[in-house]
Amino acid sequence: MAQVITAKKVPSDIEIAQAATLKPIREIAESLGIKEDELELYGKYKAKIPLEIMGRLRNKPDGKYIVVTAITPTPLGEGKTTTTVGLGMGLNRLGKKAVIAIRQPSLGPVFGIKGGAAGGGYSQIVPMEEFNLHLTGDNHAVSVAHNLLAAFIDNHLLHGNKLGIDPFSITWPRVVDISDRALRNIIIGLGGKDQGVPRETRFDIAVASEVMAILALATSLQDLRKRLGRIIVASNKDRKPVTAEDLKCAGSMAVLLKDAIKPNLLQTLENTPAFVHAGPFGNIAHGNNSIVADQIALKCADFLVTESGFGADLGAEKFMNIKCRYSGLKPNAAVVVATVRALKMHGGVGNVVAGKPLPDELTKENVPAVEKGCQNLTKMIENMKLYGIPVVVAINSFETDTKAEIETIKTLALEYGAEGAAESNHWARGGIGAEELAEAVVAAANKPSRFTFLYPLEASIEEKIETIAIKMYGADGINILPQAKAKIERYTRWGLDKLPICMAKTHLSLSHDPNLRGRPKGFRVPVRDLRASAGAGFLYPLLGDMRTMPGLPSTPAGEKVDIDPVTGKIVGLF
Repeated sequence: MAQVITAKKVPSDIEIAQAATLKPIREIAESLGIKEDELELYGKYKAKIPLEIMGRLRNKPDGKYIVVTAITPTPLGEGKTTTTVGLGMGLNRLGKKAVIAIRQPSLGPVFGIKGGAAGGGYSQIVPMEEFNLHLTGDNHAVSVAHNLLAAFIDNHLLHGNKLGIDPFSITWPRVVDISDRALRNIIIGLGGKDQGVPRETRFDIAVASEVMAILALATSLQDLRKRLGRIIVASNKDRKPVTAEDLKCAGSMAVLLKDAIKPNLLQTLENTPAFVHAGPFGNIAHGNNSIVADQIALKCADFLVTESGFGADLGAEKFMNIKCRYSGLKPNAAVVVATVRALKMHGGVGNVVAGKPLPDELTKENVPAVEKGCQNLTKMIENMKLYGIPVVVAINSFETDTKAEIETIKTLALEYGAEGAAESNHWARGGIGAEELAEAVVAAANKPSRFTFLYPLEASIEEKIETIAIKMYGADGINILPQAKAKIERYTRWGLDKLPICMAKTHLSLSHDPNLRGRPKGFRVPVRDLRASAGAGFLYPLLGDMRTMPGLPSTPAGEKVDIDPVTGKIVGLF
């Protein structure tokens, strides 16, 4: 049985975080070779890094680039962020100069059901409370910039509509960084003509905004400004696109984001440097932290460990085909995180429901179920190897895992092409619990790789969608429904057909259907709609009913959050 401290013996995440000994962020920056006058301090333990630093670092060689992804997760997640943090700390324990780069979480899930995204146990980024809450205000800047454009649209309609915008074609919603299902469909402009033009619209959660995706993919302030101008908000009566540039709003949006584009520097419980920047959704947008954070971090360290949202069919696919296209960076290795409990579920045993205890069948030894569930893992290994890079499997351990189950995973991982497979106890033991994994990653990253994209941009929209569906999901093909077909024709006419594809689908299955677990076969993927994020630089097909505004559960996590009236400390935050 894995030697892991039980949950009962480990304090809560926030108790661990508040007991940590943090170094001043100046010292963390100094360890990376970042000068004090290159820091913009936000208190003692966090800072922003101006992009001008890239001028000084331009000629330094890049470190090794490691992307952490996962099998198809349960609703609880399989510990990708925790593994990313633990692996970074483990690499430092081996004497490697390592940095971590991850996304900033949305306040919606923080106060909803998913919780925060700073890691967990003894593999966390701190200050944990500030990480999970407002940090340096980037998410709020995204919200304001987005909503300013929405206000410009309705103001334009009210004052004569000189651009000839078709009100029924407007696709730009409003956003708020809270899970609020009551705002999914709304009517605005009620109360008379002085209150605006009545029309139907919606709210999305802020991290689903195209502005957030732009923030993550922009490579400079100038690039950010250009991308904002390319945002398409509607079409006119001649069926031509109307952009933020047409509305003369892009400049103001860029001004609101001039500080948000600077990456944030924090640290782990073991004082490993951590960049935290941008937070695009992993199943709607591309689900990765910012390009600029990675570019800076790679110049400052031997290893950069970054994380992609959800499984290797989602965030990691988008990391390769979208983020790496725009950054010009090439990963040296991929880490696929798996858990025994999730593999059992994919093997047909038990059902994981967020907010409820695990069923007994997932905590009892069941080697046949693990072996069957490994079909999902082996597909994810195959997916990553399609990009020509080495793969390591990280088995995120729990105390109920048995030696036989762990060995089954290791054997099958190596049989299907992984360069290494290691059990990791980073949640309970921090960096020391991830040393075996770190050794496997170092070995893999030092092997030759021939990074390649999955598809050429010159392919048609249909060809690119079908390539992802067949090669990443294992589908037999795609069915393009009438609404999507009309959009394909429109975007091709607008010259957007050479953009990469950002599939919007469930994270709970390799397929479009969340009920199909394991490694589904014999299915076709229905493409019901297609939308353009021209500013971000991708098209996103909708495969099924995708929510861009979550709702709160019956018992929101926010019910437990409070401030201790005596100490002033935050309590109940995980």
